[in-house]
Amino acid sequence: MITLLISDLHLEEQRPDITRAFVHFLAGRARMAGALYILGDFFEAWIGDDAMTPFQASIAQALRELSDSGTAIYLMHGNRDFMLGQGFCRAAGCTLLADPTKIELGGEPVLLMHGDSLCTRDEAYMRLRRYLRHPLTLFILRNLPRRTRERLARKLRKESSAQTRMKAADIVDVTPEEVPRLMAQYGVRTLIHGHTHRPAVHRLQVAGEAARRIVLGDWDKQGWALQVDDQGFALAAFEFVEG
Repeated sequence: MITLLISDLHLEEQRPDITRAFVHFLAGRARMAGALYILGDFFEAWIGDDAMTPFQASIAQALRELSDSGTAIYLMHGNRDFMLGQGFCRAAGCTLLADPTKIELGGEPVLLMHGDSLCTRDEAYMRLRRYLRHPLTLFILRNLPRRTRERLARKLRKESSAQTRMKAADIVDVTPEEVPRLMAQYGVRTLIHGHTHRPAVHRLQVAGEAARRIVLGDWDKQGWALQVDDQGFALAAFEFVEG
């Protein structure tokens, strides 16, 4: 039985090509998997389960069909959709994971993350992240009028894009020293995350032992998936299906 891991689809109505590719992925390759892990930024934005749009509901239904077919689905928050809640998960038939989460995969302990919390050199973002994820902030945000949440989400996305363009590449990437520290803390030699949109397999040392950091790719011009089976861990891109 295979396990599939993906992240950073940034689903939105304005990108029907990505949506079409994802639905095709669910109906095909994912049906052969025992489990599918989605490690954050599944949606471009999420302002609350109570504000689910027909488009978002259709994605939940597509996931529910996969879940009903026998594939277990696990979903982790990203920096774009950290307000996803149990309402969506019930509709989609998926389980919400904490960030980070340690699981057994391929016969070894593996740490799963979205990846934004590894970017500790981006101090302004880390401060904003702590503020937005605070339980009191989340309570306030979820109880704001829907239009207010929509305006706030647009503002945050616009500011984030502008600030990211201005920051040095190493600032918005993971902090190299943070990776082995966290892996040692959780007792793993494999870390899997997304967020940076820089797919690769990085070799490193953790407590004197060989280790690896697998970075999932974002879905834009093509899709990315990590497949884990009895042959090992294989990260690869695939072309989108034509409409």
